Amino acid sequence: MKRLFLSMLLLLACAAAGAKDAAPLAEDPAVEKRLIVISEEMRCLVCQNESLAGSRADLALDLRRELRTLIKEGKSDAQIKEFMVSRYGDFVLYRPPVKPTTWLLWLGPFALMIAGVAALVAYLRRRAREVKDTPLSAEENQRAEALLKEVDQ
Repeated sequence: MKRLFLSMLLLLACAAAGAKDAAPLAEDPAVEKRLIVISEEMRCLVCQNESLAGSRADLALDLRRELRTLIKEGKSDAQIKEFMVSRYGDFVLYRPPVKPTTWLLWLGPFALMIAGVAALVAYLRRRAREVKDTPLSAEENQRAEALLKEVDQ
């Protein structure tokens, strides 16, 4: 038991000796704060469902590096967004502006929903017409009665 305790103590001492101080996240915390605010409003072009701030894709890392450079150059948020849009299009923004080239992005989901509801209504109406109450023929009536008698027995 004593050996186990000493082994554990030695293992912990070795682990503590190898530990290093955490590297700082950025040279300038103000630049990083601004970078996070800007990059959260932009879409990762690789992941597409993730913000640029949260993505681990190589392209996202490169774009964040580019944004950092633009921030250090003193560009405003609007200038940085304009640069990104001119380079990658409106799709890079999570909230693209409403204009003729982005109508599909804004109205597409609603158009798909309306088309889906219309298709469902058409299908249900067609199905209702097909399933009308038609009387059974004499032969079908006899078969149904025979089947019911078999079940009762």
